[in-house]
Amino acid sequence: MKTLIIYGTKHGTTEKCSKFLKDKITGEVVAINIKNEKIPEIAHFDNIIIGSSIYMGQIQKEIKNFYIKNFNKLKEKRIGLFICAMNEKDIELQLNNAFGSELANRAIVKKCFGGAFSFKNMKFFEKFIVKKIAKTDKDIENISEESINEFAKIINNK
Repeated sequence: MKTLIIYGTKHGTTEKCSKFLKDKITGEVVAINIKNEKIPEIAHFDNIIIGSSIYMGQIQKEIKNFYIKNFNKLKEKRIGLFICAMNEKDIELQLNNAFGSELANRAIVKKCFGGAFSFKNMKFFEKFIVKKIAKTDKDIENISEESINEFAKIINNK
């Protein structure tokens, strides 16, 4: 089985999760940062995994553009979707809003891998918002290795 992981990251958490996931999936696995790498032809892959960070309820615009442009090709593949977000309430709703219910309903696995606040990587306005909403000014990392392992186990089942 060949698997393509396409991810969009802003501060590195989604990239970190994608690399961890890549190491857990069997077979040939290619991980692509959509912002700075060329996407290979998806027809050559059995599994397509799409992941993105969530900011103010939205996924990375490059990820959204990718799945809209390639929706018909994606319908023919085994799809996995994940988000990285600190707000772990209503994950199903967040995934449906992020990827659209039509794509989300086709996915064989959907998960939130947790998230992180890294103040050194944030711009002034982002820091301001996080301080107000999350009521913290400290770096926090809440990545769920258990969720990543569960996701990989489902992808690895043929």
